[in-house]
Amino acid sequence: MRVLLQRVSRAEVRIREGDAMRVAGTVTRGYVLLVGFTHDDDDAKVAWMAEKVAGLRLFADAERKMNLALTDVGGALLVVSQFTLYGDARKGRRPSFIDAARPEQAIPLYERFIAELRGTGLHVETGEFGAMMDVELVNDGPVTLWLER
Repeated sequence: MRVLLQRVSRAEVRIREGDAMRVAGTVTRGYVLLVGFTHDDDDAKVAWMAEKVAGLRLFADAERKMNLALTDVGGALLVVSQFTLYGDARKGRRPSFIDAARPEQAIPLYERFIAELRGTGLHVETGEFGAMMDVELVNDGPVTLWLER
C-alpha cells in the first residue's frame, strides 16, 4: 500500500462527466492522500496506514515545530485512489501497472481505508474510484510524504 500525503491549505477533487464536472470532495486545512494498492495488501496494512496517517504530527505549534496532528488543528482528509502510484517506468516509454491491484481487490481496500480513517473521528472527503478526476490543491509548506507498508 502506498500513500502520497500532501499537507494542504485547501483541496478539491472534481469528477469528469462528459463535458461537465462535478465536485466530489473538498477540504480546507488538512491532507490530500493519493492512495494505491498492490496484490499483497490486506486489511492489516490498511488499518496500519490509517492509524499512521491519523497520528502524524505535521502542523506547526506555537514554536513553529511540526508538532500538531490533524485533530489538533481541526483538519480534514481528501482521499483519492491512484493506481499509478504502482507504475513502473524503468523500461521503455510507457509505464507498466502490473504491480497495481486489480479493481476487484483495490476497491474493497480503498473503501476499508476510508472507513478506518473515519473511525478515528476525522472528517474524510473522497474522490471516486476509477473515475477521471481533476485534483486541485494548494500544498502547504510544501509538506509531502511518501508512506508505504
